[in-house]
Amino acid sequence: MCRSRNLPVITFLNKFDRPSRDPLELLDEIETQINLRPTPATWPVGDGDDFRGVIDRRRRVFSRFTRTARGATLAPEQLVSFEQAAAEEGKAWTKAIDGCDLLEAVGADLDVASFLAGVSTPVFAGSALTDFGVRHLLDAVLELVPSPTPRLGLDGVGRAIDTGCSAFVFKVQANMDKSHRDRLAFARICSGHFERGMSLTISRTGRPFATKYASTVFGAERSTVEEAFPGDVVGLVNATDLRIGDTLYEGDPVTYPGLPSFAPELFTGARPLDTSRSKQFRRGLEVLEEEGVVQVLRDPDMGDSSLVLAAVGQLQFDVFAYRLESEFNAPVELTGSPYQAIRATDAKSADRLRAIGGIRILTRGHDGATVALFENKYRLQRLLADEPELTLTTLSIDG
Repeated sequence: MCRSRNLPVITFLNKFDRPSRDPLELLDEIETQINLRPTPATWPVGDGDDFRGVIDRRRRVFSRFTRTARGATLAPEQLVSFEQAAAEEGKAWTKAIDGCDLLEAVGADLDVASFLAGVSTPVFAGSALTDFGVRHLLDAVLELVPSPTPRLGLDGVGRAIDTGCSAFVFKVQANMDKSHRDRLAFARICSGHFERGMSLTISRTGRPFATKYASTVFGAERSTVEEAFPGDVVGLVNATDLRIGDTLYEGDPVTYPGLPSFAPELFTGARPLDTSRSKQFRRGLEVLEEEGVVQVLRDPDMGDSSLVLAAVGQLQFDVFAYRLESEFNAPVELTGSPYQAIRATDAKSADRLRAIGGIRILTRGHDGATVALFENKYRLQRLLADEPELTLTTLSIDG
């Protein structure tokens, strides 16, 4: 998603205190998979039991890793000169220096301009569990990440950051506080000065929204926020009227473009293990669909009795099943699915597709779009070649 919009990306290579792949191979994979030129800012010395620390390439300092029992505590960090490290760290140091020399030879040095343009990605290494190497990453965020700039509305006009308050809802999650069963919307302040208690307008509905219960969230901890400025994130409690992608504004109306979604690649059926929990199942399905955990595809004639879940990766299904059971007390069985591909279609093409075996026409829940599911990718390719008049549109990143 960031790559498609040329947004700056910072990469962290984690778990180097465990057996790891060669870091040069990982750089090649980053460039191949996300088409960003990696520019290592820190470089690992050893890995696994022989992990010695990381080299700060820009400042030419070695941060030595001190192993703790089972990684149960934070790893102390010791700054060491190159000369001392060369004398004490042995073959692991020599190999790491050879890697740094190679990076320098090919010009893989951090470049702020290409980073901000979404062309390169600074790379850091370490062990997040023990908090080792994370300081370099956080320092880079402070140093490299730009200040907020005017955000473009749907009309293509940027809203100046010193105008009336506006915010964009990028995440909604229910049941973060199980004792209260609340619903929290996370909104990034895009312009103006946010003050708790102010009334903002929801651009989608035109209805006012009171911000009396505004919080900052850090893990399970919450604290009331009195004011916020562009770039800050505010949690709005009991935000039942808000949806992901909503715009809130004060003063001159504005609507920001919604969040894109990736085309799903995996599909499965789902049903409650206990039919007496069907009401809780449907409620959980509604909430998790609104949050974007999965996409829900339904047959208009059969409703939730024969639905299909669609996702980009298996982890989404795992999260879906876990949250249904833990938050809604509705254990679910994922029944699998024969489908291999999905395309957007229209009513005219749907009539023709229904007459062909191995294709199912469903409606996507969050926007009502008509989609066709294919049991065989080969059949889809044949249809595209033999009947080009059919509407079979690839689901793009924007929907």
